[in-house]
Amino acid sequence: MRSPRRFLLLSMLLVALPAFSQAPPVLVGAALPQSGILADLAGGMGKALLLWQEEVNAGGGLDGRPVELKLLDDRSQPFETVRLYEQLILEHKVDLLIGPFGSAATLGAAAAANRKHRVMANATGAARVVHKTGSRYVFQVPAPLGSYGEGALELARRQGLQRLFLLARDDPGSREIATRALEEARKRGFQVGEVVLFAQGAEDFAAQVVQARAAGAEAWIAFGLAPDAAGMTKTFSRLRYAPRLFVTQGAAQPDFIARVGQAAEFVVGITPYDRHADTRGNAEFVRAYAKKWSIEPGPVAAEAYAAAKLLEEAVRRAGSLDQEKLRSTLSALETETPIGAYRVDASGAQLAARPLLVQIRRGRPAIVWPAAYATEELQPYPAWETRKLLK
Repeated sequence: MRSPRRFLLLSMLLVALPAFSQAPPVLVGAALPQSGILADLAGGMGKALLLWQEEVNAGGGLDGRPVELKLLDDRSQPFETVRLYEQLILEHKVDLLIGPFGSAATLGAAAAANRKHRVMANATGAARVVHKTGSRYVFQVPAPLGSYGEGALELARRQGLQRLFLLARDDPGSREIATRALEEARKRGFQVGEVVLFAQGAEDFAAQVVQARAAGAEAWIAFGLAPDAAGMTKTFSRLRYAPRLFVTQGAAQPDFIARVGQAAEFVVGITPYDRHADTRGNAEFVRAYAKKWSIEPGPVAAEAYAAAKLLEEAVRRAGSLDQEKLRSTLSALETETPIGAYRVDASGAQLAARPLLVQIRRGRPAIVWPAAYATEELQPYPAWETRKLLK
């Protein structure tokens, strides 16, 4: 009696599984920092792609075939990516490509993909240089750096502010953001001087506060990292300086609050992703990622997962793995991923995705822009003497 029951149970399980026995796998390739100084920062990429592989195969695979990941180690050497992506294309013969970690590495990977006419989802390369004229096979998933100032300008406009003070860390990414923000601010009629650059590692911003006060600045908008945001906040506290709007990109990074404590309250940061955003599939992604890896996903993990989901959607719509059909599909596609909207220009650069602005409230970041994803209303940056300690 027990043997027939076992046979019946086994038969039911086999029927429930995707029919992959005779189908060759769809190879999806990427080169990621699995060793070296960037390995910890980029670790979420590999975790997100493994989660996606598990999910897509449980749902029947791509084009009726199982997905197999081919992940190479770029050893945290961005200039290795041209060789590695050519290896993925020529030696491993992957069907689909996902870009590496960071804009510098993505630039090399994009060159290989375009040269070999292979479709690649640009997962983390936000710099404009990645999508130059003539790029036809690379499609950007995250918000471009040039869009990072847009939300701050919109918040200033909503508050009726006119006089802005723009600052940027002296690195390529921050300068790109600030240059575009300055151009847009002047188009919108804001009163704003030239971008004030500050050195990497700067901790005291008293001289810049003097400049801002002299200019009568109503909004302080800065682009950089968490240590920069912490230095500005500590300087503001010491000098009792409080513009009506204080936006500093690095305030969205996880270690900002730990650096300044309750002084972080009401500071606005900029981030490409927040786990609370009501974007397509985000809640499900956050739950699945936390269940599988026992940690919450950060921006890098979300970007990699979104890139994989974009390719999955493109294959479904194209009904094929033919590279030209996929290229045409991705060029015309308008959709949404867990990190936001997707729509690209002729070079594959993002037109729709925007970073999120979060304001620190009661020790936690709350989304205040764009309005479609806001979880709380923006509050003006208060004078220091009016603040009360959190309990």
